[in-house]
Amino acid sequence: MKKIFLSFILIASLSSFTFLELDNKVKVFIAGDSTAQTNSPESGLTRGWGQYLSEFLTDSVEVLNQAIGGRSTSSFIREGRWKKLISEVGPGDWVLIQFGHNDTSTGNPNRYTPPTDYKKNLMDFCAEVKIKGAIPVILTPIVFRTFNDDGKLVSIRPHFAEYIQLARDAAKESGSYLIDMNKLTHDFVQELGDEKSKEYYCWVKAGSHPKITEDKEDNTHLQEKGARSFAEIVSKGMKDRISAFRKYVK
Repeated sequence: MKKIFLSFILIASLSSFTFLELDNKVKVFIAGDSTAQTNSPESGLTRGWGQYLSEFLTDSVEVLNQAIGGRSTSSFIREGRWKKLISEVGPGDWVLIQFGHNDTSTGNPNRYTPPTDYKKNLMDFCAEVKIKGAIPVILTPIVFRTFNDDGKLVSIRPHFAEYIQLARDAAKESGSYLIDMNKLTHDFVQELGDEKSKEYYCWVKAGSHPKITEDKEDNTHLQEKGARSFAEIVSKGMKDRISAFRKYVK
């Protein structure tokens, strides 16, 4: 009976230690759109960088990816997604915030966010994260894979540059960290070149997945190779620019 009792105590102790170990993990939340979203293998070949971020971080970090496709800062708020995310944030957590692609969709009223509102939403996000004792990080949106005839990346939306700068300004004015993913991914994709970079974005052939019935030439969304590469760029950006986060990067 004594041996059984001691065994029970040992098991209970180990269980408690495991629970505390999990509970003490630093949490990294992601608020964003489809370029960061987690996608299942069954859904197709599109992947988001958020689903691979944990591969480049230590075991002391738990990534909670709440990015969802088709959302802008305004629709993320309107649908209650930000309210849910911020309710789960605690002291010492990190919140990565990346929007912009859908905010600039002037032809879609459900997504479009005027420039002044876009900046305000980002600054409000940062303020709310800080109130919770957590650390906000603004990420500019990833680059569109659109090359001109000279082999140079160009923007397909003339006003997109304005939003990128507004994200930079929001980080600076709110006293928050910034990872300039637009510039970092621009340089990465430009180095790859027009042809090679197709392997990273959703340029896929019909039949390459049961859900893909026709050829796709998608210059916005990523395949696994691109999503994993961009996740590494995020982790390296955090390591290089945020000294307090370096210990969490492999």
